[in-house]
Amino acid sequence: MWPSKSRTETVTCLACGAERPRDEAREYDKHGDRWDRDGKTFEHLCKSCHGDLCHHPRDELEALLVDLEAGERDRAAFLTRYLATVEERYGTLEERER
Repeated sequence: MWPSKSRTETVTCLACGAERPRDEAREYDKHGDRWDRDGKTFEHLCKSCHGDLCHHPRDELEALLVDLEAGERDRAAFLTRYLATVEERYGTLEERER
């Protein structure tokens, strides 16, 4: 039997925590490849939070966050380590703008 079309799935925005009907949210794929759907589960963002995102490529960002144990240390310690690692790997912003 087919699921009822009148039933609305509710999802939670990973940025602000608001619950929204699925059709009022956007899928978020932490690997940046939402078109390859095999074996994936998606997180969701409300339309407002999705609009606030930077939509530039983030090739190595997720791996970097895992390497730096994001979410497992206090914010100040994480940001200090993040900035130092980014500068070490990619140079300063001033260097990249030259």
